[in-house]
Amino acid sequence: MNSHETIIQPVVTEKTTLLKDKNIYAFWINPKATKIDVKRAIKAIFGAVVADVKIVNTVEKMRALKKGSFNKRKYSRKAYISLVGKAKLDDTKYAKTDSETKVKLLAPKARKEVKAEASEKPATTRTAKAKKTSTADKAK
Repeated sequence: MNSHETIIQPVVTEKTTLLKDKNIYAFWINPKATKIDVKRAIKAIFGAVVADVKIVNTVEKMRALKKGSFNKRKYSRKAYISLVGKAKLDDTKYAKTDSETKVKLLAPKARKEVKAEASEKPATTRTAKAKKTSTADKAK
């Protein structure tokens, strides 16, 4: 498994910021990733030596919304990583390089806007080219 597929993003909560003082970092990981995959991914991305990896599975939960409708929170996994010695990670600068994976991490509204912008760009260039060729044909 690719290292950028293994680690999705760092977990940023009050608990995880307090754990950083103890050299323990938390990341959202791919549900199919193992401890060995996580260890290799941290080594590849940050270049740090990992002492221990603990994985926590979060279960699907139903959340009540307005007027009797429900929303399901999806299954996900977190990895708590402790480093050897007093090594530090700068997990705030972790970002995926692929633009498609960035779109997946965005909120649903932003995802729709990004997809709309991407679909509009080629359409405008095609229509502009079509207008140029039609005006050139009329001039002949």
